[in-house]
Amino acid sequence: MPSVLDSLTSWARKTTTTFAELRMSVMPRSEVDEPGEGLAYQLRHWPDLSGARTADMLRALSVMSHRPVNRRWILASTRLTAVEVDNLIARLIAQDAVTVIDTGRYAGLGAG
Repeated sequence: MPSVLDSLTSWARKTTTTFAELRMSVMPRSEVDEPGEGLAYQLRHWPDLSGARTADMLRALSVMSHRPVNRRWILASTRLTAVEVDNLIARLIAQDAVTVIDTGRYAGLGAG
């Protein structure tokens, strides 16, 4: 059985890795190539996905229910194609199932 210290270390490693992935995947507005890259999405409520559910889609929605993710993160973390990701995002927005966050607003904020 793992000790409390092992459990805390494991949790901290997972948490910092997750935040680092999200931070690295958010680019300043001037470097954005794809439409919608400066946006992050957080799930408000579970959407109606009748007929078009996959394990990767459900996995992405599960993460989105806990924290905002951007299009690049979904592409990098799932086997969904760019078209499938765009369709999923459009469907979520149409159902008002996500909060859309403009990450460009935070580009000028530094750690100091």
